Amino acid sequence: MSARASGEVREEGSAGTAEPPQRPSGRRRGHSGTRAAILTAAREQFAATGYSATSLRTIAAAAGVDVALIRYFYGSKDDLFAAAVDLPPDLPQRVATVLAGPVEGLGERMVRTYLGLWEDPATAAPLLTMFRSAVTTEQAADLLRDFLSARVLRQVAPGLGTDRPELRALLASSHLLGTVVARFVLHVEPLASLERDEVVALLAPTVQHYLTGDLARAR
Repeated sequence: MSARASGEVREEGSAGTAEPPQRPSGRRRGHSGTRAAILTAAREQFAATGYSATSLRTIAAAAGVDVALIRYFYGSKDDLFAAAVDLPPDLPQRVATVLAGPVEGLGERMVRTYLGLWEDPATAAPLLTMFRSAVTTEQAADLLRDFLSARVLRQVAPGLGTDRPELRALLASSHLLGTVVARFVLHVEPLASLERDEVVALLAPTVQHYLTGDLARAR
């Protein structure tokens, strides 16, 4: 009997309401386990090679499933990428903790929170995927801009209570962005090997100035 006759989902077709395709023996079984395996493999592949160089076939091979299953669970490569970079739902609350406390410690709290996102495996994997893929595809760049805007700027800026709050939050985020790329993505020494507290001590005064100090204006 042919694959079409047996109801198997075609690789290039729409999954619609069809049942998951029959998998050869030795493949992963169970919807939740298969879906999780695909997502984990996608995050690893996107983070390692970027969006453009990653194919559904390489993800399927890493997850030990058929490509048709990826299409069944996630649809297109774009849809899978969006799922792979979906950050934990408590991220806005974690960012909001930056504002909890005296204003003079705002820079230090922001640096610690930002670095913490990259040290926590739950947030580091999707962040790494976004950063590495942003240089190769506009979709990833859009996701990165959305992250900086919706997840950081809109959370921090309104609580600053200073002039030009969005610009201040953007300057601080951009400064930290360069740091995390050098420390966590490119692993540039000696920054990559510095203790977290030392990095915080080095960055906090500058970030504090961006957030609350006097900003120069063109004369």
